[in-house]
Amino acid sequence: MKQQQRWTAAQIPDQHGRVFVVTGANSGLGLETTRALARRGGHVILAVRDERRGRQAVAQITAQQPGANLEVRRVDMSDLNSVRAFADRLRADLPRVDVLVNNAGVLAPPRTLSPQGHELQFACNHLGHFALTGLLLDLLAVGRDPRVVTVSSVNHRQARMRFDDITGERGYSPMAFYNQSKLANALFGLELHRRLTRAGSPVRSVLAHPGYTATTLPQSGSVGLWRVVLGRIGNPLFAQAPAQGALPQLYAATHPGVEGGEFIGPDGLAELRGAPKRVRPSSTASDPEIARRLWELSERLTDVRFAFPTPVES
Repeated sequence: MKQQQRWTAAQIPDQHGRVFVVTGANSGLGLETTRALARRGGHVILAVRDERRGRQAVAQITAQQPGANLEVRRVDMSDLNSVRAFADRLRADLPRVDVLVNNAGVLAPPRTLSPQGHELQFACNHLGHFALTGLLLDLLAVGRDPRVVTVSSVNHRQARMRFDDITGERGYSPMAFYNQSKLANALFGLELHRRLTRAGSPVRSVLAHPGYTATTLPQSGSVGLWRVVLGRIGNPLFAQAPAQGALPQLYAATHPGVEGGEFIGPDGLAELRGAPKRVRPSSTASDPEIARRLWELSERLTDVRFAFPTPVES
């Protein structure tokens, strides 16, 4: 992969005519991703749980960029019924989606179950995005340079899949289950790439992670200890700004040289901060057998099956 030295958002190509769906777009990485895409002319659909905050985000961006092509649509990524309703509305209103940015997430909450009974972080960070991608795959397949960008974390390297206790009923640790959800993102993105490639689909599946970025996630849902460690201590001392942390997913979404199956992260020490570069997933994330097992579990839990095109015979 060829890339320019110290890539910045100023190098995003013109995006006029392209349609982006960004989950969790009203704050943090999602807001900065939306802002940068709108600046380059993209039509961005802010997929948000709180429509009021989504409208506030739109007002903030349009105050700086009059005429920005933005719209707010509600979806709760932890609720599969909400995800399906969101996808149905998009399918009714749009002929295509060019890029889906699977960005929304929750971080280290107390053990909580989704409306369908799944552990909240696994539900929001992974299952909701698995379902949304599958439900929009046909719209993506007819898109212009279509991509699915799934946002993982450097923390995926510390994780394992707890297939024997996926909801944390027998033992729950807020950060361990966050890490598991980010490993699930990485496994999903790489397995999606393998399946798209086998099917001869034009859609590219790309992974990204933001390093250590100062977002509102620790304050919005984390249990007390992690709210202090990650938010009040870690963010001021070590974290980079959200605009910098969003660069890997912006690179993954827009750079013409990005290939399916690549993982984009920061180029600094331990991938905690810096400009976008290609990074390596963990050996667990790259394991096709673990990915297959997760994929089949995700199909059962979401009741979503991906409609891949039939490979063209040579």
